[in-house]
Amino acid sequence: MPQPSTPDSGQPAADGVLPVAQYIAGLARKRMAAGVIFRDAAGRVLLVEPSYEPNWEIPGGVVEQDESPWAAAERELAEELSWRRPPGRLLVVDYIKPYDARPEGVVFVFDGGLITDNDVAEMTFADGELLSASLHTVAEARRKVKPLLADRIASALAAVDQGVTALCEQGQRIV
Repeated sequence: MPQPSTPDSGQPAADGVLPVAQYIAGLARKRMAAGVIFRDAAGRVLLVEPSYEPNWEIPGGVVEQDESPWAAAERELAEELSWRRPPGRLLVVDYIKPYDARPEGVVFVFDGGLITDNDVAEMTFADGELLSASLHTVAEARRKVKPLLADRIASALAAVDQGVTALCEQGQRIV
């Protein structure tokens, strides 16, 4: 693909290079989301119960315009759980194919570290987006979340154990 030229006249340069605005307009757009995996010493994972859908989730949400995925994860923790803490290391990068009129996307999952039952009991849900939060075994989580997220959770937990970042496609680990 031709690289952008510096002039922004709207006309291709003499060498056939596209003007910057035209080049940028032709680039693919991907949606992005960021989540955080918290777990306890027994290996249970934290799930949150949204008020707007029946499936449970991990804390996180959409990456907004001009926001990094790690900043989005930190913002979502503050909004959803009233926790002010930066996310830990990157555990999963998951490519999601287009579906249900949604464009393709990339989901980032960060390590939130270990938490306790007391941490969960002290959570507050100020904005009404979440109804509750609780710790679940992986088997319990599979029954509460969508299959794609269940696979992503399993990949994230394996990445924690292996000390790596898992590259996934549709929740399935490819690297």
